[in-house]
Amino acid sequence: MSGVGMILVALAIIGSSGVPGCLFPARSTAGPRAAALLMALGGLLGLWGVALSLGEPAPSLRVPWCLPWGEFSVALDAISAIFLVPVFVVPALGSLYALGYWHPREHPENSRRLSLFYGCLAGAMALVTLARDGVLFLIAWELMALAAYFAATAEDDNPEVRRAGWIYLIATHMGTLLLIAMFALWRRESGSFALEPAHVFPAQMAVTIFLLALTGFGFKAGLMPLHVWLPGAHANAPSHVSAVMSGVMIKMGVYGIVRMTALLPAVESWWGALLLALGAISGVAGIAFAIGQHDVKRLLAYSSIENIGIIAMGLGLALLGRALGRADWVVLGLGGALFHVWNHGLFKSLLFLGAGAVIHAAHTRDMNLLGGLARRMPRVALLFTVGAVAICALPPLNGFAGEWLLYLGLLRTLDHGAGPEFPAAATGAVALALIGALAVACFVKFLGAVFLGSPRGNAAQNAHDPPFSMVAPMALLAAGCVFLGLFPAVVVPLLEAAARKWASWPEPMAASIASLAPLSWITALGGALVVLAGIIALALKALPRSGSVAAAGTWDCGYAAPTARMQYTGSSSAQSLVGLFAFLLWQKCRTPAIHGLFPNRESFKSLVPDVVLDRLAVPLFRLAGRQLSWLRLLQQGQIQWYVIYILLTVIALLALG
Repeated sequence: MSGVGMILVALAIIGSSGVPGCLFPARSTAGPRAAALLMALGGLLGLWGVALSLGEPAPSLRVPWCLPWGEFSVALDAISAIFLVPVFVVPALGSLYALGYWHPREHPENSRRLSLFYGCLAGAMALVTLARDGVLFLIAWELMALAAYFAATAEDDNPEVRRAGWIYLIATHMGTLLLIAMFALWRRESGSFALEPAHVFPAQMAVTIFLLALTGFGFKAGLMPLHVWLPGAHANAPSHVSAVMSGVMIKMGVYGIVRMTALLPAVESWWGALLLALGAISGVAGIAFAIGQHDVKRLLAYSSIENIGIIAMGLGLALLGRALGRADWVVLGLGGALFHVWNHGLFKSLLFLGAGAVIHAAHTRDMNLLGGLARRMPRVALLFTVGAVAICALPPLNGFAGEWLLYLGLLRTLDHGAGPEFPAAATGAVALALIGALAVACFVKFLGAVFLGSPRGNAAQNAHDPPFSMVAPMALLAAGCVFLGLFPAVVVPLLEAAARKWASWPEPMAASIASLAPLSWITALGGALVVLAGIIALALKALPRSGSVAAAGTWDCGYAAPTARMQYTGSSSAQSLVGLFAFLLWQKCRTPAIHGLFPNRESFKSLVPDVVLDRLAVPLFRLAGRQLSWLRLLQQGQIQWYVIYILLTVIALLALG
């Protein structure tokens, strides 16, 4: 069996992994176990197929079908392989995690449905990366969108979940409409829906297709200001679904932009400048909004927007290099962006699974009600810390290795001299540094508020480490972060092959990652840090401990009876940074009103709403609903009227055509 054939078999296995569970009773554990087994089998088979396909010259499969447009055409290249590997890894680990996190006895009403659509989501994402026909791509894209909706809204009895689901559904279909227009224009100019490089393309049409691709795929990726669905959907979905949506699904939007820019023959320099600007805005604003959150999953969701911004900056640098003939910018920009696709898939999935373990134990997402969990959940605390260090791009983990390539690429623009592309590249370097500093502040706040100190309420009193089925996937993801951080050179050949394919340079490129960014010193530095950490840990463990410890009171700053409520909370520790970004965050505060000698009980509450969604989009939709309320006259509730509407629409379209 060829590599592509093996991948298609794996796709079918993971896509139907939830079907056997529908044959068992709602409270039976047999269904989730069968789904986890099939997901693991499909993932391993898919990874094997990817490994085999990379050695083939051009693995592909084309089969005619009964639809009037397009054909069933799939293929695998280095670009697809980079996005396909997380599809086979993260959902499989999430399925194992779900055995302890989403037990059928605790969720009999939605366990089978969730397992069914979880598998459909993974299978559809795999098909998106393989599709080489516009119609097939749109079919897979819509299957992915609908499966994600039903998986994310498993707890649809919750009004907040339903609201987040509807926002996601509206946003994703706005993006899909733009993609339909993009593929229609592609067929008009190229003569078919085949996703093959176009050698001759009108410049104006190329610009239109690029903008449609950037906007349509930007909705899925979560680029600001197209991110409106992402915080609510990630926060309210089951945590293993959030891990897949953040770690893998939003990268399908990145894949779409990468694929379409690879197909277009000409690239203008302002495309790269635009992506650099959007990436910088998304990165800085995303992490700023994350700092202002006290919901653990909304914080991680906004952090995903930050990381998509980092990837967009790398892609922008590559577009700039392709337009100006700079192979070093291409290989460092695209290589760094695609490396970050893997890195983010690992550490963000780890963080969402860690947050899910905390929520599963404490039954709250509010970090102001948590604290002291490192004593009660030491394994989760350790693994979450690994993910936090990785996402902050600190050595010796993978986040540092990936962003190092982007720094080198952005700094290499300095030797090109002043020009129209220089300000965007220079801004990207400054923004990347600012993003890294803010990410450290954000996750110091998270770790301090959730895992350190004393419990702030009853929520954390009875917390404990989760079962093996939840810890093992987190440990494997953490091991992946450590491995890629210590040995980044392992992925260099695949990154260079993807850059060569994207830039349409069949011959060896004039620049390579190995020559521009020697990574051996990262391995040496990482190894030294690991050894140093091990020595410190052994030294601390070997310190002699006295048999008795004298107890004494500490300086209490004038408080006779300090309590856990006097600790810094997540909100208070971030208040200075939230104030610094007040022009962007528009924080809402409810301050206590103290009157008289014996005031009533009061409380302080702060909230950082989403500016685009809560301040702009929702008010505009409500205004439009009030102004266009007369359109409800068209809703007659009779089938014949709707048939007439369809007929009139078809006549109008034929007349316009």
